[in-house]
Amino acid sequence: MSMSGQQASTNCKLDKYFKISARGSSVRREIIAGLTTFLAMVYSVIVVPGMLEQAGFPPTAVFIATCLVAGFGSLLMGLWANLPMAIGCAISLTAFTAFSLVLGQQISIPVALGAVFLMGCLFTIISDTGIRSWILRNMPMGIAHGTGIGIGLFLLLIAANGVGLVVKNPNAGLPVALGDFTSFPVLMALAGLAVIFGLEKRRVPGGVLLVIIAISIIGLIFDPAVKYQGFFKLPSLGEDGLSLIFNMDIMGALQPVVLPSLLALVMTAVFDATGTIRAVAGQANLLDKDGQIIDGGKALTADSVSSIFAGAIGASPAAVYIESAAGTAAGGRTGLTAVVVGVLFLFILFLSPLSYLVPAYATAPALMYVGLLMLSNVSKLDFDDFVDSMSGLLCAVFIVLTCNIVTGIMLGFAALVIGRIFAGEWRKLNIGTVVIAVLLVAFYAADLAI
Repeated sequence: MSMSGQQASTNCKLDKYFKISARGSSVRREIIAGLTTFLAMVYSVIVVPGMLEQAGFPPTAVFIATCLVAGFGSLLMGLWANLPMAIGCAISLTAFTAFSLVLGQQISIPVALGAVFLMGCLFTIISDTGIRSWILRNMPMGIAHGTGIGIGLFLLLIAANGVGLVVKNPNAGLPVALGDFTSFPVLMALAGLAVIFGLEKRRVPGGVLLVIIAISIIGLIFDPAVKYQGFFKLPSLGEDGLSLIFNMDIMGALQPVVLPSLLALVMTAVFDATGTIRAVAGQANLLDKDGQIIDGGKALTADSVSSIFAGAIGASPAAVYIESAAGTAAGGRTGLTAVVVGVLFLFILFLSPLSYLVPAYATAPALMYVGLLMLSNVSKLDFDDFVDSMSGLLCAVFIVLTCNIVTGIMLGFAALVIGRIFAGEWRKLNIGTVVIAVLLVAFYAADLAI
């Protein structure tokens, strides 16, 4: 059999397994999408250990665990759920674990890991008993689209803040201000974004990926902070490398003092991930005729099982990364995209010095571009249904103003229910929507929110 014949048969098997042609994609496009998502989220292997180290976690162990969680979760999502969504340690839940649980409440690291493990177990039960798909079914369309818009704005803010384009305002007035416009990172990020517009208009394959690589090379030449620190490095399993594996204290996490935090983790994970998965699937057109996610149940379970794995090996809770939208924007439509991400995260275990070659301003243009693309959800809002569309916009705006996806969803649900009653449209409300609204408001009123 000739080489090209072998390649064709491999492509055919991949195509069949991942339904690549059926979803209007190609193997090449899926691989480029996987690379794009990976480069957009590889910062997590530096950020997550950095946060947890501040709380006293051993850095080498957390680095290994972070790579393993992203590898395991993304492979599970790709091979089992067949969706182009990558999983990694969630930045928001990492911050909560480090700063609220361990540093704030003085909970020991094993107990914090026990809470992460239990959160994954509870989350899996919620996913598999259909509670979470019930939440998805009862997510009003306006709020579903509003979550997508809000996450887009949130991504824009994260990327712009990461390069110093938008900064915390030190003076009186509104909380944000323009950063140093002439700084190298800001100019690189804005130029990169404009180049992406041009390349995407011309439909250049992998345009976003090319920009990330080009800016990384420019950074290596002109930015002293971007240093080539080698290529290959074996993960050190010595002194503290394996110290967190199976080190969780599950009984300790069931103490009354820890339970509110455990509940907050579960509630945040459920709504955060539900909103994120819905937004990425919507952007990739992976919704069925009823607006539900294709294989959404499997996506939710892959997400929650990854958190069980994270607790067991000593990392913070896992979640679908909104950066997955960078891959779907590059054409990713199947699980092959996620498989590529998973394999690359396992590789980075051995290529850790390379992760320092991709500065924040190289991936910022990709994230800003995706954020702008997600704003197109505005056109999906049904402005004939005024209360629904306004609640969706309220949800969107407060996701970015509070930097919290769940807060936006809570305000959207509350406004929808009250708005429907005062508009005399209470018949349009179903019991599920009302129950979710009441639960979310109670969750915030009891001060359990993260």
